[in-house]
Amino acid sequence: MEEINIGRVEKFFSKIGVAAIRITEGELKVGDRIRIKGHTTDFEQTVESMQVEHAPVEKAVEGQDVGIKVKERVREGDSVYLLKE
Repeated sequence: MEEINIGRVEKFFSKIGVAAIRITEGELKVGDRIRIKGHTTDFEQTVESMQVEHAPVEKAVEGQDVGIKVKERVREGDSVYLLKE
C-alpha cells in the first residue's frame, strides 16, 4: 500500500476528538483511508466526515485547514498520509 504525505496536524481538540489538519499537498475526500503518524502516534482510519469553518465538506484541497474526527489522540506536527492501494 502506497502512502502519500498530504498534510499535518495543526491542533487536536481532545474533548470532541477532532484533529485540525492542514492539507499541504493534493486533496482529501470523505471515504479516503488515512494514516496519522508521529513521534508517539501511528494508526489508520477512514475519513467519515470533514468540516471547513464548521461547514461539512466532501473534499479538501491543498492549502485548506480541515477538521476530521479521529479515533485516537493525535499531536501537533503529526504527519497525515493518504493510503492508496
